[in-house]
Amino acid sequence: MSTNLLSTSAAIGFGGVVQEYLWNWENQQLRVVYETLGKGSPLLLLPAFSTVSTRLEMGELAKLLAPHFQVVALDWPGFGQSSRPSLNYRPQIYQQFLEDFVKAIFNTPITVVAAGHAATYVLQLAVKQAAFSRIVLLAPTWRGPLPTMGASQQIAGMVRELVRSPILGQALYKLNTTQSFLSFMYRRHVFTDAAKITPNFIEKKWHTTQQPGARFASAAFVTGNLDAVHEQSDFLELVQSLTVPLMVVIGESSPPKSREEMNALVALPGVRNVIIPGSLGLHEEYPAVVLEAVQDFLFS
Repeated sequence: MSTNLLSTSAAIGFGGVVQEYLWNWENQQLRVVYETLGKGSPLLLLPAFSTVSTRLEMGELAKLLAPHFQVVALDWPGFGQSSRPSLNYRPQIYQQFLEDFVKAIFNTPITVVAAGHAATYVLQLAVKQAAFSRIVLLAPTWRGPLPTMGASQQIAGMVRELVRSPILGQALYKLNTTQSFLSFMYRRHVFTDAAKITPNFIEKKWHTTQQPGARFASAAFVTGNLDAVHEQSDFLELVQSLTVPLMVVIGESSPPKSREEMNALVALPGVRNVIIPGSLGLHEEYPAVVLEAVQDFLFS
């Protein structure tokens, strides 16, 4: 495993130093792209898992944090500019990756700010070892879209294998990543201000979805194959096992089922929380509001 500096022309970022971390999984080398900005105590930014997942969704928040921290934001394996091979994407991959990445890049417990589905992986690593000094979860989720809608594991598995198939799968994936569909999904449960969902914004998101191999990890997330826990009780038990400070940021317009799960989380003793404008994409839509909400927790 090693890290290499990427040339400016080879990577599009938010103004930091872009590097690649070469990571091995089951005798296959994956290239993971990450970006570093600022100086000071290290802070890891983890984007949410989604069809459009990329470290750039954390870009504005990274720039706001950079005067105070050395901010590191990454593209998860299978997403963004990182390698997207046709693996059977499952929790074990991301559990091991996060553990290895944190160990390789940092030499002291760090602050971590994680969005959406990244929450469970952060909590699991925090319970396993002293990787983090404090944790901020932004609109945390633990269950993928299809299971949240009530699909059984059998149905979800059939959909996943269908999307993974060569010809029909590619066609289905393209239908579900058209610019009109992405715009619909953003309006439905990601952003709350429709004026921010511009054609240029959606075009950039669409471009992310059209990279070679993009459908494999995306299908795994949507069908629940990246759910590291399968019961609310298991998710809450992770939080109850924490020995480091935790803060949760909730978007006031979060989808009802997701909001129920977040409410159960923040009802636990010792969990600090704040409700701000936004929905599941609050970290990208309202980065300045997020910083204002968490800065006392981060700087204390």
